[in-house]
Formats: sequence, C-alpha cells, structure tokens
Amino acid sequence: MRLAIGTRKGLWLATRDGRGWALSQPLQDMAEFASVAWMPRPGAPPRLLAGARSWFWGPAVRSSEDGGLTWTEPEAGSIAFPADTGAALERVWTLEPDPFDPDVVWAGAEPHALWRSADGGVTFTLVRGLWDHPHRAHWMGGAGGPALHNVHRRADGWTFVAMTGAGVYRSPDGAASWEPANRGISADFLPDSDPEYGQCVHRIAIDSADPHRLYAQNHGGVFRSDDSGDHWHDISTGLPESAFGFVVLAHPTRGDSLWVIPIRAETMFPADGRLRAWFSADAGATWQEQGDGLPDGFFAVVLRDAAHVVPYGNDAALAFGTRNGLVFASLDGGASFEEVARGLPDVLSLRIWPE
Repeated sequence: MRLAIGTRKGLWLATRDGRGWALSQPLQDMAEFASVAWMPRPGAPPRLLAGARSWFWGPAVRSSEDGGLTWTEPEAGSIAFPADTGAALERVWTLEPDPFDPDVVWAGAEPHALWRSADGGVTFTLVRGLWDHPHRAHWMGGAGGPALHNVHRRADGWTFVAMTGAGVYRSPDGAASWEPANRGISADFLPDSDPEYGQCVHRIAIDSADPHRLYAQNHGGVFRSDDSGDHWHDISTGLPESAFGFVVLAHPTRGDSLWVIPIRAETMFPADGRLRAWFSADAGATWQEQGDGLPDGFFAVVLRDAAHVVPYGNDAALAFGTRNGLVFASLDGGASFEEVARGLPDVLSLRIWPE
C-alpha cells in the first residue's frame, strides 16, 4: 500500500509492508500540493498526478510515471483559462480519474471551474457549461477561496460537483448542462437559510450500493439525498458538537456506510480535543465513534481533500492527514488506526494506492 501525501510545502510518499510504514524524503519541496491522485494504467505502474502550486511559476497539474521521482509538465501549462474568461488559475483543488473512462481525468479548480482531460491528465479543457452558468455571478468564496473541490461521476453519465459558496450542482448529460441540487441543505449564514444555491458544501460522496444516494458534509451539518440531489435531509443527529467538518467518505463496497470527522464550527477543534472518525452503517440514522489509535489533546483539523478510502481485504482502508502534519491510516474499516507520519507541513491532500 502507498499513500501520496500533499502538503503546504512538498509531497511525501508513504509505503507499508509487513514491518510497518516507511516515509520518503520530501519530493518537489518548493511547491504546495492542494491535490494528488493515482491514475490506474493497465499493464503499467499508476500515474501520479498532482495539483501543485510553485511559488515561482504558479499552479499546474504535474504528472509522474515513476512514483514521484521525476515529473513532467507541458511547457504551455496543463490548465489555462481561455482569454475570453478574464480568469487566471489559482489552485487545482481536486483531481479525479474517471472511473468509467481510463483516459479521462477531472480537475476542480479555483476560481470555481471544472476541467476535463482526455489524455490522462496531461492537458485539460474548461467545461464551459458550468463556467458559463448564469448563477456564476452570485457564487461566493470561503476561507479557502472560490473553489470547485469535489467531482463524482456515475455510470449513467451523471456528474456531481461541490463548490464553496455555491453548493452542489449536477449534470445529467455528461457535463454539458448543469443545475443546482441543494434543496434541503441549510445555509444558516445566509438571509435565506434554504436557498436554491449558495450553500457552503465541503464535500460530497456517492453511496457504493445505491448511486442515487448522496451524502454531503456541509458547513452546517451532514445531509443525505436518496434521489440524486432532488431533496436532502439532515442526518447529523448523534454526532458531537455542531457536526461541522470537511470530510465525508462513503464505504467503497458497502452500501449505507460512511465516515465523517466532525469539528466545532466556532473553534475548528475536534469535540473535547479528541480526534475521532464517526461511522454510520445505516445511512446516517445512527453513528459510532471510532478512535482506537487516534490522539486526545488534539486541536487541528482534517481538510476536505486530505482523506481517502479504498477497498481493502474484506473491508476498507482509510487514511487522513491533519493541519499539524500527522497522518493516520486504518486497514480495518476504521476499527483501529496507526500513525503513518508526523511533523509534516499542513496536509492538504492524500490518496491511497492499495496495490
């Protein structure tokens, strides 16, 4: 098993064998890594993609064929806004290989924009249907900027994105046309607490057994939709504090199962200073605390792209990194965690390659 760990200053790789975890030296240590992704390649090692931001050259998507030892980047840049948009790329907040097309990669960026690559993440094209949406003028930013930070694809071609200060949008026609899908997701920080759009949705996930069931970790709680985003309802009851947080992960093989990592909205600290994952096996009807191996006396957070889950054995492996440079992994579906790394810069992104 390998982890790609993107931080505020550099990228690390962690590998696990029968003796435990081994951490690499820092790679590309003069760049910020807001997003990372492993891209499967039949008959070859996975391609490692990274949304990196150099303090000298700016943001771009870089790729590596050898696990991060060497990197390539198109001379003209991998992502560039067309001149008529008047926009410039600030960050690439998420990279998602398409689960149904081995050549396609999706990128979510700041400012709010969705990009599609048809050549394995080498070059990207702006998805104009979302960029030109009439709601754009009213979308807002958050503490992390006006970001599109989450992309999910379904086998039937539907595409879902989550955006800071805009909410959940969906496309039923392969990312050509878009509509908001936020009914029922509260936005208590706005004059209208139940708007059509404008919610600060931090993360979404799709149930592995029912693709019409979605989960959302919102600024104001955790929500579920059973009808592809037509309607949402709050499933925060049983979670500690305000159920604020940045992470929601759906179990990759078991339906109705998900994890969140709640924190207090007022302080951005875990409840009672205890870092914990919370798991539900009944689509959010009840929640179970998972913390074996996780610390008490802890006052940092896990950011939205700094957690990942993959199938592993008869269950799942999940891992996450924190803003104070700790990384934890569980190989038994959250029943227990082990420390992977400590002392890193702020962890912004993390992806697992199960091998």
